Amino acid sequence: MKKLDGAGLAKMETLEDAMSQIQRVHSIVERMAIVVRSNQDTSSFRQQIQRAAAPLVGLLKGQFGLISDQVATMLLVLTRGGGEQHRLRALRESVAQIRTALEISTAKVKEQHTVDDSPVTPTAEG
Repeated sequence: MKKLDGAGLAKMETLEDAMSQIQRVHSIVERMAIVVRSNQDTSSFRQQIQRAAAPLVGLLKGQFGLISDQVATMLLVLTRGGGEQHRLRALRESVAQIRTALEISTAKVKEQHTVDDSPVTPTAEG
């Protein structure tokens, strides 16, 4: 039977936490899209995204630094000037990139940290 080793379990837990947090960020971005479409103020959504995504940087920094940098870049997009449509498009792209990176990392962790846990059977050599 195949299982993950200790390091693999720790990494998977981090990735699962990150995936749930990025899903929360994604839902906020999509609610923001509805508000942008109706030409209303989006400042409260920017604050919500900031609060939801900022802990991801620290969560991922130790084991998944590149993904952490992607989250930090997404947070920079929030503070940039420009139109709301442009900001929304950039946020959607960032969320998609982060989600893809998390999925790829999950597959790599499973590949690199899987150990065979089945008992070794002695072979009968003559």
